[in-house]
Amino acid sequence: MESRTHAALVEVHGLGVLLVGPSGIGKSECALELVARGHRLVADDVVCLRRETGPGGDRLVGRAPDLIRHYMEIRGIGILYVPELFGEGAVREEATVDLVCRLERWREDAQYERVGLERASEEWLGVALPALLLPVRPAGNMATLVEVAARDAGLRRTGPTAASRLEDRFLRQVGSEAAAADAAGRDPDAAPEERRS
Repeated sequence: MESRTHAALVEVHGLGVLLVGPSGIGKSECALELVARGHRLVADDVVCLRRETGPGGDRLVGRAPDLIRHYMEIRGIGILYVPELFGEGAVREEATVDLVCRLERWREDAQYERVGLERASEEWLGVALPALLLPVRPAGNMATLVEVAARDAGLRRTGPTAASRLEDRFLRQVGSEAAAADAAGRDPDAAPEERRS
């Protein structure tokens, strides 16, 4: 089964990152900046997605339609052919999709992830993928956020996250303070006594 979606797909630090969002949000510009930083373009504007089943389970693989493979449209510049600008090493024919970065215009009332203990997921062709909602702000650098998101996604595969390690440190600190208060015969939740003159 194969489907097409309006998106960009870039291999970032060895992970396939699918950039999705409304038209004009900056997906192509973000993908171009990532390529300029040494990452590899798979598809821009239209991504063909297919589900594959293998020994490790189901995965989602993306590629560009043949007609527009490795071409990009950048508003204000026009059509670009990435291998001419950055070399053959700047592109890939296809990549497994490992992370979805959904770009949206910054909204004051939106609830954006601030801790990251749990990662939301989206289902694409029956394959659950970790997903981030990234707010696009004026003068913000989306390529840096996507690079960091890809690095973090890679680290999440190998061990505890930064958020979970910080939570553990916090809980140990709170636990040791409670134990010290208990040993001293104080209520750990009581307000400190005022000093008597």
